[in-house]
Amino acid sequence: MGKQLLHTPEGVRDIYGEEYEKKLQVQSLLHQKISSYGYRDIQTPTFEFFDVFSKEIGTTPSRELYKFFDKEGNTLVLRPDFTPSIARCAAKYFMDEDMPIRFSYLGNAFTNLSDLQGKLKESTQMGVELIGDESIYADAEIISMVIESLLNAGLRDFQVSVGNAEYFKGLCQEFHFTPDLELTLREYISNKNYFGAEEYLLNENVEKAYREALLKTGDLIGTVDVLEKAEAIVNNERSLKAVKRLRELYDVLQLYGIEKYVSFDFGMLSKYQYYTGMIFKVYTYGVGDAIVKGGRYDSLLQKFGKDAPAVGFVILIDDLMQALSRQNTTVSLQNKRVVVVYEKEAFQKALTFAKERRNMGYTVEMIQKENEDCSKYEAFSARIASSELIYIKD
Repeated sequence: MGKQLLHTPEGVRDIYGEEYEKKLQVQSLLHQKISSYGYRDIQTPTFEFFDVFSKEIGTTPSRELYKFFDKEGNTLVLRPDFTPSIARCAAKYFMDEDMPIRFSYLGNAFTNLSDLQGKLKESTQMGVELIGDESIYADAEIISMVIESLLNAGLRDFQVSVGNAEYFKGLCQEFHFTPDLELTLREYISNKNYFGAEEYLLNENVEKAYREALLKTGDLIGTVDVLEKAEAIVNNERSLKAVKRLRELYDVLQLYGIEKYVSFDFGMLSKYQYYTGMIFKVYTYGVGDAIVKGGRYDSLLQKFGKDAPAVGFVILIDDLMQALSRQNTTVSLQNKRVVVVYEKEAFQKALTFAKERRNMGYTVEMIQKENEDCSKYEAFSARIASSELIYIKD
């Protein structure tokens, strides 16, 4: 029993000391850039009513939610995803607002994964939501903010892979797929399991031409040239409009001067069904999954009573920290930590010194000296990476 109390449950971890300081520094650098775009901080509850994340909303599957009951018998859920919470909040407090609303958030999300594959069940997330702007310029602002924020945090080698959820939906509509068939196929394709998708389509007796067109989406990955190829294999207006929108997006991103970070992927889908247009993920080496995910969700706020378009993204902070570490990117910490070792009779003198340094922005730890052997104080100072070790005598 005693040993169990010292350990955390599977999928969560402690973080402290220099590692945590670096995490806070990276969060600060990301937030600095996000704030420069006019986004204002919002904090939503850690748990919400189950309906906020229900199947109808199109968010995390029920089996992956942490569910519990309050004393009135209501089913509550630890948030697995910030976007529905912020959509609810926007509908509640900004129902009549007709100007764009810019929110930014930071907090932990919880997903009850059965197969962890190295992923945490509790993860720190920072993100933004831009509500009330359906333009291509809003999409470009979101992509630009992602790129500039990651650069500001010190990441250099990464790629923003952009798709459009409407392209796949247009194909499914053109081929008259049932909602269940579309949902299952979405899962295969979002996991890049094209062999599974092909087998599933064969078992469902889907025509060969339809099978081939759908499976070709897996090859539509690359630079701006791939847009022409994507256009050539579809005949429906919905998919063609999706390609056109991506082409217009690329033109605006060129004005930002960030197009070198952008590629396209028409096989990109998400387990979140609320995405209605542009969808994107950011990949970098050293991490097996995307470190940023986002897209447009123009119908989500309607579920909460407000008819407004929206677009946003989430940065998975823990994965970003892993990428920075594996790429040997230094997170610079301003080392203004001082250890003051004082003799009992010199307490007032040491306190005066500590107060002066703290007012100058230093972190000061005070330790009463117990013996003449200074080695343990020197070892402690080195262990916590202080910049100074100062002895004060009467």
